[in-house]
Amino acid sequence: MALLEIRKYPDPILRRRATEVPRIDTTIRRLSDQMVETMYFSQGAGLAANQVGVPVRLIVVRLDADVLRLVNPEIVSWEGEEVAEEGCLSIPGFFEHVKRSRKVKVRGTRIDGKVLEEEFEGFFARVFQHEIDHINGLLFVDRLSPVKKGIFRKKYGSGQP
Repeated sequence: MALLEIRKYPDPILRRRATEVPRIDTTIRRLSDQMVETMYFSQGAGLAANQVGVPVRLIVVRLDADVLRLVNPEIVSWEGEEVAEEGCLSIPGFFEHVKRSRKVKVRGTRIDGKVLEEEFEGFFARVFQHEIDHINGLLFVDRLSPVKKGIFRKKYGSGQP
């Protein structure tokens, strides 16, 4: 299996809202396999398809000993708040504390075609929020304060945030 190139900020595809996946076919399954391999190789906790240049609503998330491959995921409920440090494979070397929901309920279709609706807390809730932001064209730096966005711009240049 081939590793995929992870797109880096400010690549415009990272700002593009991904399109719905109409059906899970061989192409989507193969893409999810390559994304998992790329995520592991890059030591990431998750990866969104647009991060590898394919603007479709597909994410992969490392869950302890397993990987969840989820098509057309969405967050259907949020609960609580917590602040923790985040980084991103598309913005190497930049880490910052971000406020996210402590608990989320995620709905989507697993790569095997079964519908998933499950709650995640803490770190895993954060990973799902981060990856679903990606397929919505958002980066974790968009959630920073204006001062921290300014620090980011000094290091990485203009573009959004």
